[in-house]
Amino acid sequence: MATGARPRRQPQRTCIACRAEQGKRELVRIVRTPEGRVVVDLTGRANGRGAYIHPTRECWEKALRGGTIKHALRITPAVDDVEALRAFGLALPAKEGDSV
Repeated sequence: MATGARPRRQPQRTCIACRAEQGKRELVRIVRTPEGRVVVDLTGRANGRGAYIHPTRECWEKALRGGTIKHALRITPAVDDVEALRAFGLALPAKEGDSV
């Protein structure tokens, strides 16, 4: 019986747009800061309540379309925050596996 190091378990998170579960590192985190702003958290370590979205334009558009972000972060994002999230989403590939 070989005893080696066990592989590290990767935390799983659910995309708020498509509800698919995936590894935390494959998703983009958005966060409600203590000041009440909603921003993209590329480090994954910012203080505040967070939610995860796939890095595809399709998921970002779906999340921004309805009240998904409002429900997940328990805040109504400011108009300029929504516009900043929309601009970030437009820079993403249309579907998973597409290049920018």
